[in-house]
Order: sequence, then structure tokens, then C-alpha cells
Amino acid sequence: MSENYEEPGRPSGGTTQSTAGAGPADRAGSALAPEIAARLKRDRDGLVAAVVQQHDTREVLMLGWMDDEALHRTLTTGRVTFWSRSRGEYWRKGDTSGHVQYVKSVSLDCDGDALLVEVEQIGAACHTGAPTCFTGRALDAAVGSPETAAAAEDAR
Repeated sequence: MSENYEEPGRPSGGTTQSTAGAGPADRAGSALAPEIAARLKRDRDGLVAAVVQQHDTREVLMLGWMDDEALHRTLTTGRVTFWSRSRGEYWRKGDTSGHVQYVKSVSLDCDGDALLVEVEQIGAACHTGAPTCFTGRALDAAVGSPETAAAAEDAR
């Protein structure tokens, strides 16, 4: 069963790939391989952070959230699927915007609480139309280096 949804900031008209009511609270229906599911360390909502990176340039594009079913769909379809915390439904990147993410690889970090999804990004990754969700959003931060760290230690 499909239902209408919107990518944030995009007009509606796409369809989800989910059944109403499914999601993080109802993982029993997921076809995720048990050996992969056992390695995941989910947050209290049943989600794992998914960092999305352009496969050839290594540019970080965005962060999304996946439950077992979203990860299963990502691993088996070649397209990235997320769980929308705000809308409470699955969404496949690009279904309404045309800015598709094609999966190149998926890795689980050493703690099992984050995924790295390498993709071929078509169009903008951010729902605002920016190339990435981080474009133009740098914060002022002290820049560190081994030299400045050593100098700080010597000053103590």
C-alpha cells in the first residue's frame, strides 16, 4: 500500500514504500537479515544514524535515520530509504524531488550505532536545493592542530 508524502520543502505527489503504521516501533515485519540486525545498536526509537557521502568525492551530503526496514530497503533496492522522524513514515530520497541517491556501498561503524552510505547523488542532496545539507552552514570554531595542542600543554 502506498501513501502520499513530502520530502521536507518539496511539493507532495510522491509515494512512500511503506504500510501505514509500520516503522521503528514495529520492526517485526522487517526482512533485514538477522545477522545484520543483531549488529545494530539503535536509539530508543529504534533508529540508527545514516551519514550519506558522495562515493567519488567523499563529500558528506546529509544525515538521515534508518530503522531495520529502511536499511533493508536500502540494501536490497539500490536506492536510499530513510525513516522520517517528523512524518512517521518511510521516504525514498528523490521520489518527489528527482534528486536521487543510488547506493554504492553501505558500512556499519565499529560500535554498530551509525551507518555510512556511499551514493551517487543526482541533483542537490538537501531539500533546500543546496548541494549538501551542510553547504553554507559552517560554524565559527577554533582550528586545532598537533602544534597548537602541544603549545597548550606546555603552557599548563
